Amino acid sequence: MIRGIRGATTVRKNETSEIIGRASEMMEDIVKKNDLRADDVTQVLFSATTDLNSTFPAKALRNLEGWKYVPVMCMQEIEVPEGLERCIRVMVTVNTSISQKEINHIYHYDAVKLRPDLKKEGDDNEN
Repeated sequence: MIRGIRGATTVRKNETSEIIGRASEMMEDIVKKNDLRADDVTQVLFSATTDLNSTFPAKALRNLEGWKYVPVMCMQEIEVPEGLERCIRVMVTVNTSISQKEINHIYHYDAVKLRPDLKKEGDDNEN
């Protein structure tokens, strides 16, 4: 079955090292908490708010060992009044047998505001 795993994080500054660092941190958490293998991933789609343009957040995926051949793409998030600033979002499409309810969506830093309803007992996603 194909499922989507969501994630989001924020950065303090529009700097390459911080964008790659926070996106890597988010992806590592998604991989760990969902027990993902690169071969089970169909695609990874990253979006970034318009105030982040110093690098592609998708480059963070290349920091994960074994993920070289996973298709990845970046796009710009739509500009919504009063939307969360300096935000990177991700949608990971995976082949899995687990149910929707068992998926661990990951929200770090200010992005925890986006989906507080998905926070699970014992989760430490507020880094």
